[in-house]
Amino acid sequence: MHINRYAAAVAAGLGVVALSGCGGSSSGGDSAADSKTVTLVSHNSWAVSEDVLAAFEEESGYQVKVLTDGDAGQAVNKAILTKDNPQGDVLFGVDNTLLSRALDNELFQSYEPKGADEIRPEYRGDEGEGRVTPVDTGDICVNYDKAYFEEHDLKPPRSYDDLVKPEYKDLLVTENAASSSPGLGFLLGTAAEYGDDGWQDYWEKLKGNGVKVVEGWEQAYNEEFSGSAGGKQAGGDRPLVVSYASSPPAEVVFADPRPETAPTGVAMGTCFRQVEYAGLLSNARNSEGGKALIDFLVGKRFQEDMPLNMFVYPVREGAQVPEEFTQYGPQADDPHTMAPAKIAENRDEWVKSWNSLVLK
Repeated sequence: MHINRYAAAVAAGLGVVALSGCGGSSSGGDSAADSKTVTLVSHNSWAVSEDVLAAFEEESGYQVKVLTDGDAGQAVNKAILTKDNPQGDVLFGVDNTLLSRALDNELFQSYEPKGADEIRPEYRGDEGEGRVTPVDTGDICVNYDKAYFEEHDLKPPRSYDDLVKPEYKDLLVTENAASSSPGLGFLLGTAAEYGDDGWQDYWEKLKGNGVKVVEGWEQAYNEEFSGSAGGKQAGGDRPLVVSYASSPPAEVVFADPRPETAPTGVAMGTCFRQVEYAGLLSNARNSEGGKALIDFLVGKRFQEDMPLNMFVYPVREGAQVPEEFTQYGPQADDPHTMAPAKIAENRDEWVKSWNSLVLK
């Protein structure tokens, strides 16, 4: 949320194969074969059960091709650069932190999918006059390595304020707010907490307390974070990482054998609510196939498949979430949020100021 997101990168870190592509690059042309192929462009954490995707392909008559391209921020930036000749038909993974950028660049055409009225009211807005559709939600939060804090007889942090205390010096790794959706979500969470005039002072304190910034989520979580399976293999030495509230259940689900408790926890006072969207690209070659694919993304079958594949929550009313998911990855009770209009008004300037403050 997210984001976005977990499954493909974590699965790789744990030696598990996740579905991340169904074919090669999209190419031009109006052949009959092209009309039966619909191409989804996404961030790297796209994942779906093979039988669920196969059922859609059989019922719709479309073959799905998936192109993944880095973090959500990178995927959106590339979609903007290629909007006149897009890689695919549908873009999935643009979230509420990046939505205005995509809409301002006219990436999408309007489409209201079948089942749109089943999307929970709290996730439905005008979404740029119907140009994107909510698909999933999750919380960007600081995760902690339980073993580290137990071994050091140190209480894990609970809030943003805790992260700047001396006892947590040199423990946190986060993502670049300019290129990573969780990194940007963490920045927006601090802006929501401390206000327009206070977040920079907070980041000065965080920088002084040794925060480490890396380019994207995969590096932060699967290389730098000591609590993840991938981080352990890579020798990660940071016991605090900006990730998702749904990361702990993934550590359980992908482990063999499964532990009784998750090896990681969540600092619930650091959570920012993320919503991810899908949109029909303005210059899609296969608009009809793209519409069918968006219908699928908000359908109950896909919505109930998401939690244990991409470790996000469904937005559809009545979609069931597996018990093991909710047991180890509950949503934050009171996450930080920010109005899309405020994000749109301030995001670029905040990122510019963040970059000058933290990276220079």
